[in-house]
Amino acid sequence: MSLVRLNIKGISYSQTQNGAYALILSEMDGNRKLPIVIGAFEAQSIAIALEKEIKPPRPLTHDLFKNFADRYEIVVKQVIIHKLVDGVFYSSIICERDALEEIIDARTSDAIALALRFQAPIFTYKNILDKAGIYLKTSTKKKEDSASEEKIIEELIAGEDKESVAKSTEDYTKFTRKELNKMLGEAVANEDYETAAQIRDELSKRGE
Repeated sequence: MSLVRLNIKGISYSQTQNGAYALILSEMDGNRKLPIVIGAFEAQSIAIALEKEIKPPRPLTHDLFKNFADRYEIVVKQVIIHKLVDGVFYSSIICERDALEEIIDARTSDAIALALRFQAPIFTYKNILDKAGIYLKTSTKKKEDSASEEKIIEELIAGEDKESVAKSTEDYTKFTRKELNKMLGEAVANEDYETAAQIRDELSKRGE
């Protein structure tokens, strides 16, 4: 089976369900996107890795794994999303130490959080992308395509366990850039990385 390389497009926050997240992956040489529902902790860990401006004062779990791996000269070479069963994605982390390769099973959200920290490529098999990918045609109907994508993501999140997501999300659209930057600093200082990720997302929308 052929592998397809994926990029991280971003993290989508549900507009109808507070605290619900979907990680959006996109194929490098195509228009399909692969949405994967993830928990709040994994969402904030991935957001921190994507947003270089957010520096946690103490290492998160994935940062600790990276530090541990560096100390013992273990390198994550790549991540492969290799299976999809009943809506659940299964992934493998391909590691190397002393020229010996090991394959470690992992949740997809954890695997991607680590891939970001090791700057390792992310792949999936073509048949998985064919089955679960959202295909958007390149056309003049960009608004319709975007609305269709958002609807699919919302439906995807709606089918997940609500207990695994955060209980509330602030509406950051009403704050000024100055206020958001101050709130961002306070959130990082308080180690509230979920809030920090949401604030960075709002700043990014404004071109920050």
